[in-house]
Amino acid sequence: MLVVTHVIHDNLLHVMETNVKNEQFTGLILLSGVDRPGITETLFQTLSPFAVNILDIEQVVIRDRVILTVLISLNPSHAKAIEADLESCAQTLGVDIASAFELSDSTAIGVKKSLVHVVVLAQQLKPKAISAVSSAIALNGGNIERIHRTASYPVTAIEFSVSAVDSTTLRRELAQVGNEQSVDIAVSPGGLMRWAKKLVVMDVDSTLIQQEVIELLGAKAGKGAEIKAITESAMRGELDFAQSLISRVALLAGLPESILSDIQNEISLTPGARTLVRTMQKLGHHVAVVSGGFESVISPLVNELGIKHMRANNLEIVDGRLTGKLAGPIIDRAAKAEALREFATEHGIAIDQTIAIGDGANDLDMIATAGMGIAFNAKPAVKAAADSSVSAPYLDSVLYLLGITREEVEESQNL
Repeated sequence: MLVVTHVIHDNLLHVMETNVKNEQFTGLILLSGVDRPGITETLFQTLSPFAVNILDIEQVVIRDRVILTVLISLNPSHAKAIEADLESCAQTLGVDIASAFELSDSTAIGVKKSLVHVVVLAQQLKPKAISAVSSAIALNGGNIERIHRTASYPVTAIEFSVSAVDSTTLRRELAQVGNEQSVDIAVSPGGLMRWAKKLVVMDVDSTLIQQEVIELLGAKAGKGAEIKAITESAMRGELDFAQSLISRVALLAGLPESILSDIQNEISLTPGARTLVRTMQKLGHHVAVVSGGFESVISPLVNELGIKHMRANNLEIVDGRLTGKLAGPIIDRAAKAEALREFATEHGIAIDQTIAIGDGANDLDMIATAGMGIAFNAKPAVKAAADSSVSAPYLDSVLYLLGITREEVEESQNL
């Protein structure tokens, strides 16, 4: 067994006996080995006969290996006896126990305030990416207090808890790291408000669902290529959305109203969309959709998901046929942002507790308005404007950016 000890010098003991203000004798104990039931119990039974106070504990099991760290305060005269008993405990358990005892400042031991949470997502997470994230944190004066995995499926999600760093500056630095390392990174402040009631507002086409509805309609009208070209140009921000929508809808003139039911059967949810919506709802949050698409097509799906707030465009229909015109106001960039504000006000949710998810230029205003703007498989201009992005094709990955673990997601599905 490997047992590491810190030699206690006589002069250090003399200093301890003077009861220096704000200082105490502490011991750090590190246990590692093959995990099995009873390890934690036996370690603390070993410490029980001594005048010891527990200051901190951290335990993690990865595969079948356990790492347990314990910080204690103790009477310095007991240090050698504790070390000897820990050595015997290590032999009994078949594990390694390392210990270090020293004089320390008691005010330095405690919960760190104003932590910032950094979540890294990737389908294949490489060491170079973790190195780059850690480097950016250090270069900005931050200290990593804890690292833990929050999900392993369908993506790997790793969360860093960081102290002594400005979240705005770090977010900007890590955005560049994310692009360079092909990982998704979200930076959010810690504290109680991280778990406050939230409002999630999503785009629909190519976000909640996998298709662009107007392109499906265009294919039915024999105008698919023309409409797709206009759509792609508008998504890149090259065309004003309202004018591009008017131009595309004009190409649908003459289609029978019954075609809308056919399109409803052709649309499909993005993988993870149902999990995202259901999890947020079961945790007491609110979900809304705002779409540049058409209410008559997406409303059945929205109702099925139990989403109570929706804003979308309406097609004009006369004598059972599409006229090629719109009825009512156009849901453009400004209208999406305004809908987010209205939904938040209705539920008494602060804007900084809102999340907007979208993929195109029409989503830029609501992404900028929300407390957290997330670009989902988005165009470059949208990724550049968003607080964070998701490149994996799973919408429920957004949950990990919010600090919700895979275990909590799965538990919520059974509520």
